[in-house]
Amino acid sequence: MKAILLLSLFVVQTLFIDVNASTPNKEKWISITIDNDAFVGNDSGYSNGLFVSTFEVNEKPSKTSENDFWVSPLMWSMPQDNFILTANVYSFGQSLNTPSDIKIENPDENELPYSAILAMSNSYITVTPQYADLATTTLGVVGPMALGEEVQTFVHKILGANEPQGWDTQIKNEVVFELSRARSYRVWHTQDNHFDVLMNGRASLGTIETALDVGTFIRYGNNLQESHATTLLAASRISNPIAVDGWYFFLGSRVGYMFNHIAIDGNTFRDSRSIDYKKQYVSLTTGFAYTWRDVSITFAINDFNILKDNEDEQALADLTEFGTISFSWKI
Repeated sequence: MKAILLLSLFVVQTLFIDVNASTPNKEKWISITIDNDAFVGNDSGYSNGLFVSTFEVNEKPSKTSENDFWVSPLMWSMPQDNFILTANVYSFGQSLNTPSDIKIENPDENELPYSAILAMSNSYITVTPQYADLATTTLGVVGPMALGEEVQTFVHKILGANEPQGWDTQIKNEVVFELSRARSYRVWHTQDNHFDVLMNGRASLGTIETALDVGTFIRYGNNLQESHATTLLAASRISNPIAVDGWYFFLGSRVGYMFNHIAIDGNTFRDSRSIDYKKQYVSLTTGFAYTWRDVSITFAINDFNILKDNEDEQALADLTEFGTISFSWKI
């Protein structure tokens, strides 16, 4: 089932982007990102995610935006000129969330509900000498249509793991969306460009998530000036920061306020399971990115909510603590 899902994602990907070989002015990459709480020694809650992404990087952009129509509602807020680089990104994938004990057929009401999301997102990135901007539109479905039960049951059967028993309590079918806008400033760097500090802000609106946050990224490595825009990708589970012709270690933190999240609050217009949680959050991410010729790898450990100070908040650990790895290659 996992292999079939991965193959299906690749097929769908070709419907949205030309995957012909890179040209001197445009580089094209494909990336596979796997998220799993087992990477941080836990196998509950946010069980796993699988995403396939394509990147079309234009190193000599035109004087006008070349975004696709998916992000058109956000383009009024994006820079309109002085680009030194642009990128168009499509991502397709699925993520699953489960309570802490999947052997229970009817989990406690205070546990994170079973949920899955199957979604497509389109991101448009512009880079100017001073900052980088990101606009993203995400469309998808949650509930049984997202095939979470089928995928998790199949994978656990192959691995010999416990079969999940509580998917009958998952949130209900719903078409969901999210509009997201972010900007990152490279505020300081050493003269040799081996160390830098980035400041960023993000706003999202939708039935998947509505949130506001600001953050800081600290990086050590080489060729950092070429890759600072990719740190905008760290705010989601879909993809990771990428090194450009080099490597770097990174440490990031964000402070924000979450108004709603489909996996925690449940369905938007129908009754479903949900849990109470603290709206304020502080997130941490740390990892390593390395690119050699036409191949890239990134590994990160994330805690999207370190403000867990009581038993109820610990239920969010099953959603917010996970490791992620991305493999990318140029085509």
